[in-house]
Amino acid sequence: MASEVQSFYKDKYIFLTGGTGFLGVAIIDKILRSAPEIAGIYLLMRPKKGKSVQERLQDLTKNSVFEQLLQSQSADIFKKLIPVAGDVGEDFLGLSQADQEVIIANTNVVIHSAATLDFQATLRPTVNINLLGTKRVLDLCTRMKNLKSMVHISSAYVNSYLTEAEEKLYPCTETSQKVIDLVDTLNDTALDELLPKLLKDHPNAYTFTKQLAEHEVNKHASQFPCAIIRPSMITGAWKEPTPGWTISKNGPQGFLMGASKGVIRRLPVGVDLVYDYIPVDAVVNQALCLGWYVATNGFREVKVFHCTSSTSNPFRWRSVIDSMNDYLHKYPLKSAIWYPRLKFVSSLWVYKLSSIFVHILPALVLDFILRITGGRPMLMRLHTNVWDSLNRLEKFIFTEWKYYNPATQQLAQSLSEKDKILFNFNIAQLQWPEYFVFLTQGVRRYLNNEQPKSLDAARKKDKILFVVDVVFQVLVFALFGALLASLFGSSSSYFWLYGGISYLLFSLL
Repeated sequence: MASEVQSFYKDKYIFLTGGTGFLGVAIIDKILRSAPEIAGIYLLMRPKKGKSVQERLQDLTKNSVFEQLLQSQSADIFKKLIPVAGDVGEDFLGLSQADQEVIIANTNVVIHSAATLDFQATLRPTVNINLLGTKRVLDLCTRMKNLKSMVHISSAYVNSYLTEAEEKLYPCTETSQKVIDLVDTLNDTALDELLPKLLKDHPNAYTFTKQLAEHEVNKHASQFPCAIIRPSMITGAWKEPTPGWTISKNGPQGFLMGASKGVIRRLPVGVDLVYDYIPVDAVVNQALCLGWYVATNGFREVKVFHCTSSTSNPFRWRSVIDSMNDYLHKYPLKSAIWYPRLKFVSSLWVYKLSSIFVHILPALVLDFILRITGGRPMLMRLHTNVWDSLNRLEKFIFTEWKYYNPATQQLAQSLSEKDKILFNFNIAQLQWPEYFVFLTQGVRRYLNNEQPKSLDAARKKDKILFVVDVVFQVLVFALFGALLASLFGSSSSYFWLYGGISYLLFSLL
């Protein structure tokens, strides 16, 4: 049976922004694996660090995402990738006149993925990249002679001030032009003072500018078919290119990376809250299907799709809480610093209190050891950064959102049988406990750079670290017992009692 999506992309040119990011490289890989008869992909890339875009492309092709691709294709497949020097943060996307003319003449599908994802960023950079960057892409789209569709990668959290959201555009509290004019006329200090009034119920400048960008897309929907896809927190791969693949340290894979090292020992989450995680390959497959879908139907109004799990396959940490430490010890790291022991806590103040004992104090000791042995201290900086970001992230850690996605589910069911397999984004099929087994392995392989062949040695070290951890705890709580016995003037017979009480109290943190 033919694949309608594959047939659509045959002999077509795609213009892709954000192609060097986590989602971007996954989009490139999927196109080259599942639509190899594509004519080409124009990759908007910034020359940087003294490297041309051609040199950056060579580096890109070495990304771990392409391992599966190169098992079935020769490296010649990368000739489909056409780097063009530019930047979404510059006028006309920083494109030369010659590159503009080629892109305008040839491009059939635009996928706009570039954005600044920094929740701490101020208004000026987020407006320039997220809002003006989108306007610049859309301006280029209006000049394209053979454009079939434009897919804008947004975020489910553009409406995070609502705990329940549907697949539609919600009104903005400010106009794009007003915000752009303010950025053009005010200095940074004035913008920082004005920001809370502009944001209103938005938690940060990221969600605010991404929502404004959606309305810019809507302004052009009558000119060419447009789709807005709103992924939630994008996590490691469900199936493609291989289960667990990731190069992103955001979200659960970042926690797992630190936990597997033994340096992250507490995780602040509401174990019974629904967390909206979405695997990267589900986002990729849906985005590519949308390029085909809106072009085929010739829509002249913007179509919005939630690429989310909260209402179709909700995830709660409760479902894996009893297994996470088992996963960490089944797939341990040879480079682990301490014995992994991850515990979930339900509030920030409990996390901060326990973090003093299980993160900060050990970090001070280990950084001191690294310093005197010629290493580079890093743990205290890591935990300080986490500590500083917690208040900004509290809303995202302890808020439950419901993102309804009937349009996405309808789209998934409308695919041909072959496309349902080839471009699967039906998240209802995912089994979360199994997914986290693969994610743990993916974090080990791709974030901690440890090959499967090192697993036996890692398991031996894990056993050694367990013994060291037990001995260390006995010594520490024995010391606590001795100090308390001395402090209260008790006889030595109370030594173990105080030590035991200290251990029980500590275990509550």
